[in-house]
Amino acid sequence: MKDKVIGVIGGMGPYAGLELVRHIFDQTLAASDQEHLPVVLFSMGDRVPDRSAFLFGKTSENPAYAIAEQIRMAESVGAVVVGIPCNTAHAPSIFNVMLEELARTGSRVRVLHLIEETVRFLREHYPDVKRVGVLSTLATYRLGLYRKALEAAGYEAVIADESVQETIVNRAIFDPSYGIKAQSHPVSKIARQSVLTGIEHLRQKGVEAVVLGCTELPLAVPEPEVDGIPIIDPSLALARALIRETYPEQLKPL
Repeated sequence: MKDKVIGVIGGMGPYAGLELVRHIFDQTLAASDQEHLPVVLFSMGDRVPDRSAFLFGKTSENPAYAIAEQIRMAESVGAVVVGIPCNTAHAPSIFNVMLEELARTGSRVRVLHLIEETVRFLREHYPDVKRVGVLSTLATYRLGLYRKALEAAGYEAVIADESVQETIVNRAIFDPSYGIKAQSHPVSKIARQSVLTGIEHLRQKGVEAVVLGCTELPLAVPEPEVDGIPIIDPSLALARALIRETYPEQLKPL
């Protein structure tokens, strides 16, 4: 019996949590039920305030505390390492407060950083790529979460024009009629086409890879590449990192 449990804090959005768990199963070397890794998923989106609303000052309720509470719940059932499939939750004003809250309450669990793991994945598996495009939520876009991380790692980060980001990509996520949050499975044709339009916009800017910097965007475009451009899924990077940190001998070659 395996004693190290992987924790997934989902609900942001719910299908992003499911996708991370699916990636963990897909990236694990296992030939039977018993060989698969122990994973616990907490998907309590109703308890976590909207991350973008907090970051844009529309609410003063920091989601960090609700996320920390769910991490402690995962730890209570054996989780030793945790992943959070939500890029916006990794904004410093949320992520750092969450870490401080975990430390204050004596938690010993390790929380992997989604954006840092995505950059590491890019460096390890696409060593020749230098110009990296990013599509994301408006909050991730305006805070420059991926731009800063990519530039710190020596990449040239290429960001979509704000008009494309706001009227096409962000609406593909949040539009109440056709957005991915409203229609996650299957994603609407309009949302998928909107994400593809964003990728094409970045391709015309000369990028060599595109990071889908919202964990729900890969629901619309799950393909590993589009028109020869590698599509980087942060949830895939995080899943492989969670396996690496617990049972590295069972990590599938990519």
